[in-house]
Amino acid sequence: MPDVEIVRGYIPGSIGRVVELHGTYYQQHWGFGLFFEAKVATGLTAFLGRYDRQRDGFWTASIGGRIEGSIAIDSSHAEHEGAHLRWFIMSDALRGMGVGNRMIDAAISFCRDQGYQRVYLWTFEGLNPARHLYEKNGFMLVEQHEGTQWGTEVHEQRFELQLGIGSDER
Repeated sequence: MPDVEIVRGYIPGSIGRVVELHGTYYQQHWGFGLFFEAKVATGLTAFLGRYDRQRDGFWTASIGGRIEGSIAIDSSHAEHEGAHLRWFIMSDALRGMGVGNRMIDAAISFCRDQGYQRVYLWTFEGLNPARHLYEKNGFMLVEQHEGTQWGTEVHEQRFELQLGIGSDER
């Protein structure tokens, strides 16, 4: 297994590389195009522009200084909707090596430490390895519908993990 470094916080080049990972993967496997890549770029840029290390989380996984994965926790709606898990992706170089587990663990631990009551994410039907990781970590499918928020019609899915009082602990 290559030496993988997980870093919290922005590092130079992370916006471009995370956007590239998303754009390339989703074009190759799902036919997503410019709309999707631009949405990732503008959303990630806006998030990092308002990033507050005390409330938000952003982690990258690198091999030899090259970013090969990412995950983020956006707290902008944490009080009412929950913390939003976003931009979770692994390159082919890291997929299936347990790094995704480590990154999800870091994100969930961060949310617990911050006292967030709920973590949610949006994905779509068919991303089975990611869904397995979400469910393994206690996320439950709570909503599903046809949608086009990524520029292509898919079965959008919302998963939630309850962290608050009375929730089941992992």
